[in-house]
Amino acid sequence: MRAASLMAPRHVVVQDVPDPVLLDATDAIVEVVASCVCGSDLWPYRGIHDTAPGQRLGHEFVGHVLAVGDAVSTLHVGQFVIAPFSWSDGTCPACRDGVTIGCENGGFWGQSGSDGGQGQLVRVPFADGTLVGLADEPDPALVPALLTLSDVMPTGHHAAVCADVQPGSTVVVVGDGAVGLCGVLAAHRLGAERIIALSRHAPRQAVARAFGATDIIAERGRDAVRAVRDLTDGLGAPHVLECVGSQESLETAIHCARRGGSVGFVGVPHLDDPKPIADLFGRSVGLRGGGAWVRSYIPELLLDVLAGRLDPSPVFDLELPLEDAAEAYAAMDERRAIKVLLRP
Repeated sequence: MRAASLMAPRHVVVQDVPDPVLLDATDAIVEVVASCVCGSDLWPYRGIHDTAPGQRLGHEFVGHVLAVGDAVSTLHVGQFVIAPFSWSDGTCPACRDGVTIGCENGGFWGQSGSDGGQGQLVRVPFADGTLVGLADEPDPALVPALLTLSDVMPTGHHAAVCADVQPGSTVVVVGDGAVGLCGVLAAHRLGAERIIALSRHAPRQAVARAFGATDIIAERGRDAVRAVRDLTDGLGAPHVLECVGSQESLETAIHCARRGGSVGFVGVPHLDDPKPIADLFGRSVGLRGGGAWVRSYIPELLLDVLAGRLDPSPVFDLELPLEDAAEAYAAMDERRAIKVLLRP
C-alpha cells in the first residue's frame, strides 16, 4: 500500500509500505476513505519534534472495515467507521471514566510499530474500543464533516467543555486554525451569546463568522488582551479557549480571562517559560484541558452531524490526493490552507 512518511524536516514522501495484517484478535483493518493533515503534524514536519527517518504520518481518518479479528464484536466488514486520533481499549479505568486519551493500553497512529492515518490501510488495535461505526453508509457529501470528528471538532468541543462554556456566556477563542475554528463552532453549539475570535487572516475570519463568532480581533499578544478587555467592560471573558499551544497563545489566553474565569487548554504545549502558571495563581484563573477525549465525544457530535445540525467541514479549504501529501504539508506550513483533506 501507499502511505505518507516523514524522512527529514519538511521532507514528506509517499511510498510503498507493507500492507497491515491482523496481529491480535481485537484488531481491525480499515481501508481509508479520507484522511487529513493536522496542525499538530506540523511540529515534527518543522523539526521541532525529533522523529526517526521514515516516521509514518497522520492521526485522523475515516473509512470502511476491511477485516476484523475473531474477538471483535461491534463492527463488521464493510462498515463505515470514524477513527479517533488515538486508540483505546474501552475497558480500563480511564476509558470507563471517559478519559480515552489516558487509556492504559492506548497509543497514537504513526508511533513506532503502528500505521499512520495518511495511508491506504490502517491496522486498528482494540477496534471495539476505538472505532465508532455508523449504522448506515453515509452520504459521500458528509465525509468531510465526519472526518473532523476524528480530532479537530471534538478537540474544539473539549476546549469549550473545559472552559465551562454556558448558554448566554461570553467566550474568547485564541487560535484560528482548524481546532480554534471548531472551538468557535463548539461554543456556538453550547449556546454562547458572544464569541470573540482572535484571527488576522481574512479567510479564517470568514469561517469563524460562519461558525458563530460575533467579534473578530486581529491584534496579537498584549494588544489582543487590551482589545478583548475593551469589548468586555475592562474585565476580560469568563471563558477562554486556547487552541494553539505556544508560549504567546497561552499567555494571551490567561490574560484574556477575567478574574475567576476558566481557560480550556487544548493546544499541544510548546512552552519555554513557566511564568503562565504564576499568572494563573495571581489572577485566580482556572486551567483545564489537555488531549481531548475524542472517542467519548464522537457519538454525541455524530448525531448532530447526521441530523444536519452541525457542519464543521468548512475547515477543509483544500483537498488533494494522498500522493500530493508533501504539498498538503507545505500549504498548511505556509498558511495557504487551513486544513487539507487527503483522498487515497
